[in-house]
Amino acid sequence: MDINKVLDNLRKNNMNAVFAENRDCARELVKEMLFEDASITTGGSVTLDQCGITKMIREDRYRLVERGDKAAMFSADFILSGTNAITEDGKLYNVDGYSNRVACICHGPKKVIIVAGVNKIVKDIQQAVLRVKHIAAPKNCIRLSRNTPCARTGKCISDDINKTCNTADMICCNYVISAKQREQGRITVIIVNEELGY
Repeated sequence: MDINKVLDNLRKNNMNAVFAENRDCARELVKEMLFEDASITTGGSVTLDQCGITKMIREDRYRLVERGDKAAMFSADFILSGTNAITEDGKLYNVDGYSNRVACICHGPKKVIIVAGVNKIVKDIQQAVLRVKHIAAPKNCIRLSRNTPCARTGKCISDDINKTCNTADMICCNYVISAKQREQGRITVIIVNEELGY
């Protein structure tokens, strides 16, 4: 895997792309992008927690928008989020249950900041799908106490993107691929030289 190639491909897709040596550097990069009294929403993210970003944005200098307030989320200055996968050709792949995160990544907040560890980089969309089904979804279902087959067995019932568990607690409801963006620089991706999140 060539990190510089991934960064270049994200830039070709009209996203800003930055490399951070560690989680502390990533947190400082995010802090530099924010401004005082900025309204900020988040996608629930283990990566943001691990980097200390969730704690940082709860400081008084920012206005945190709760995920339940859909109108405020869409009009926020920033959404900060992790991602389920980044492909080598510069695409983001995200799967959501309530879909507030993927909706805001696609449309709404003025700026999107994605923070991801190098473990999120995969060869292509097919590998991104498998990454969610074998790693991200099972671990998130356990974290969120969801009663799903993947929480019990450690993987999805099928590797086919068209087949899901179809349970009331499923978290794989909407699948979004962010490819070349029309609005250059709205999305910034910070790739951290650590394994972070699921």
